[in-house]
Amino acid sequence: MSMGVPAKERSGAILTIDLDAVRSNYRLLRARALPAACSAVVKSDAYGLGAAQVASALYQEGCRHFFVAHLEEGISLRPHLALDAAIFVLHGPPVGTEAAFTEHGLIPVLNSVPQVQGWRAHAAMLGRTLDAIVQVDTGMSRMGMAPQEVDQWLADAHFLDGVNVLYVMSHLACADERANPFNALQLARFQAILARLPACRASLANSSGVFLSPSYHFDLVRPGAALYGITPQAGEVNPMRPVVRLQGKIIQSRTIGDGDHVGYSLRYTAQGVCRVATVSVGYADGWLRSMSNQGLAVIDGVKVPQIGAISMDSITLDVSAIAPERVAPGSLVDLICAEHPVDAVAAMAQTIGYEVLTNLGGRYYREYRGLARPA
Repeated sequence: MSMGVPAKERSGAILTIDLDAVRSNYRLLRARALPAACSAVVKSDAYGLGAAQVASALYQEGCRHFFVAHLEEGISLRPHLALDAAIFVLHGPPVGTEAAFTEHGLIPVLNSVPQVQGWRAHAAMLGRTLDAIVQVDTGMSRMGMAPQEVDQWLADAHFLDGVNVLYVMSHLACADERANPFNALQLARFQAILARLPACRASLANSSGVFLSPSYHFDLVRPGAALYGITPQAGEVNPMRPVVRLQGKIIQSRTIGDGDHVGYSLRYTAQGVCRVATVSVGYADGWLRSMSNQGLAVIDGVKVPQIGAISMDSITLDVSAIAPERVAPGSLVDLICAEHPVDAVAAMAQTIGYEVLTNLGGRYYREYRGLARPA
């Protein structure tokens, strides 16, 4: 029976989230962005790390602006933050959901004329002015009002009746590439739009944008990935503290001979005698299958190669360089750690750190360090 066995011991892997590191990263971003205010993007459950815990820690650090993607994320987050914390929903109101925003104290980012019209009608029905952010598209062609919709806004004196525009925002497409000329083009387009509008506060910079020149900062910056330790500028030294540590448990280990195969489709063949350890993490846990035969783990500072295809619930490692007693059943190996951070894992998976974090599954035992302190 498992009744007396702690959950940490029952789990196949342990995911440790360092909230003190998140707070430290926020302080660095806030200091770099001054005099602009610094928000926190906690969408997708704070990039998979727990929005309630992360947002609570950041609130204690002084953050008062939080961004989520979906309405439901905002509703889930609201009970964990005091009412003086603004929660902005990036995707705006789905059709007919405006009342849910005011019921739960959420603020929409209005991305289109129909969203503006719906929010304006809701304000009229309530007989009061409602806060919102208005997003404009400066070249990403994803969300935000297109140039012709901005023209419609400027041509209609009643376009935003009943709406208090807290910020006009846009989003950078290539900010992680410091030298990309599209950054300057988007900045110029954003400035041109702002010049046509009544004086209002503005927001453009994401995590990477914070590390561009101060001209990108405006009044509010919106870091997300950098809070969680992902490098903000490609090819540069990462100034952020690592936030996550993922440790998998060894299920068993065995010695195989020259020519023996490992894993589905026999994707690895031993070149000599070696010792193989099976670890209880797989693609169902978000350990991406694209790392088959090219990932690695760290055991006591030694990097060991992942061999064979990644399975749904397990991976296999060549642990020939490790003492046998160190790879006994139940032993922990590091899959994400200071020596092998999220960005390094992403490079091996031919993806980005965002995908690695947001894919981390629900089967891990989660351990938070630096939990939010009592007020």
